[in-house]
Amino acid sequence: MYRWALVLPLVFLGGLPATEKDKDQTKDEKKGEKAKGRPLVDVDAFLKEYDKDKDGYLSKDEMPEWLHYNFARLDADKDGKISKEELRKGMAYLQQRRRPSDVVFVLVEMSDCDEGCGEEAQRAYEFLRKLDKNKDGKLDADELKAGREQILKQRVDGIFSRLDADKDGKISKQEARGLVKEHFDELDRNKDGFVDRDELTAGAAAKVKQEKDKGKEKPDRRDR
Repeated sequence: MYRWALVLPLVFLGGLPATEKDKDQTKDEKKGEKAKGRPLVDVDAFLKEYDKDKDGYLSKDEMPEWLHYNFARLDADKDGKISKEELRKGMAYLQQRRRPSDVVFVLVEMSDCDEGCGEEAQRAYEFLRKLDKNKDGKLDADELKAGREQILKQRVDGIFSRLDADKDGKISKQEARGLVKEHFDELDRNKDGFVDRDELTAGAAAKVKQEKDKGKEKPDRRDR
C-alpha cells in the first residue's frame, strides 16, 4: 500500500509483529499455491502474442504498456530483450493486478456520482500537490517520506486529543481505548505504565516498515 487508508489502523496497532498464527497461515497459503501445480501465466502463449518480429524475444516496444515499468526486472541479463526463460522466472510480474492508484481512475470513470467522486478526486489532487514541496510536478522519495511522517504525526495527535484525558502527554492504561488498550503492553516499550507520543509514533512507524518489507517480498505488478 500504499497507503493513506493503511496509515490509520497502523497507528493504532503500533507496529505489532506478526503472530505465529499469521506466519502459519502465510506458509499454508504458499504451500497451497505450489500444490496447484499450474503456472500463473502461459509463457508460450504470452510470447507468441507479443513477439511481433517472431525472433523469440520481447523488446520493450513489444511488451504491453503495463509491463514497461517492470521491464528492467524481467531483463535479468540486461541485454535489452526478454527471453522465454526470463519470462518464466519473472512470471509473477506478468500478472495483471490492481494498484492502489487505480482508485483515482475509478473515481473518474464512475459517471453516476460525478459530484461526490469529483470531491474525492479533488481531495486526492490537493493532497498530492501538498506533498510536492519543490513544485516540480513529481513526487520523490523524500517528499513521500515527509508526507508519511506528517500523516503519522496527525494521527498520533488525534489519538492523544481523544485519549489523553488529563493532558499530561501520556496515555495511561485507564485512559486507553480500542486497539491502543488491546495492545497497550506492546506499545509501552519502556514498561512505565504509560504510552507516550514517541512510543506510539515508533510503534506506528515499525508497522509501516513491516508492511513495506512485506511488499518488497512481492513483485510490483503494474497494469496501467
